[in-house]
Amino acid sequence: MQINDIVENFTLQNQDNKTINLTDFKGSPVVLFFYPRADTPGCTIESCGFRDAFEKFQKADIVVLGISRDTVKDQKKFQTKYDLPYDLLADPGMELINRYDLVKPKNMYGKLVKGVKRTTYLIGPDQRLIHIFDEVKPEGHAEEVLTLLKNHK
Repeated sequence: MQINDIVENFTLQNQDNKTINLTDFKGSPVVLFFYPRADTPGCTIESCGFRDAFEKFQKADIVVLGISRDTVKDQKKFQTKYDLPYDLLADPGMELINRYDLVKPKNMYGKLVKGVKRTTYLIGPDQRLIHIFDEVKPEGHAEEVLTLLKNHK
């Protein structure tokens, strides 16, 4: 997927088992952030960063969606535990994760393992890809995304 490409629609369940489609948000910018696993240290820092900046995203009419390979039930527990005000999408079959080619080799405590690469996609109101953050550092990421989107208008 390249910048300015139309982002293909997808359908996933959110933490409340409600069906969410990308096309539901046509007309609004969408932040699609993929994280490896709910309630792990880096993912918690990143998700809480989006929580803490959520009011700014709302004021700018920007939709925030978190996605991981966790189940609906695990996403709900994560959302409740940290009071996350946006939808967390469950992709346990890794349909979207594989479509976006996000399973990559990672170094985990000196051992090479395959896992979901922390990546964020910014999608414009016209459903075109604006930007890809593929080397995401959890700390300060939400503000980095907000700054880029505000400068993009």
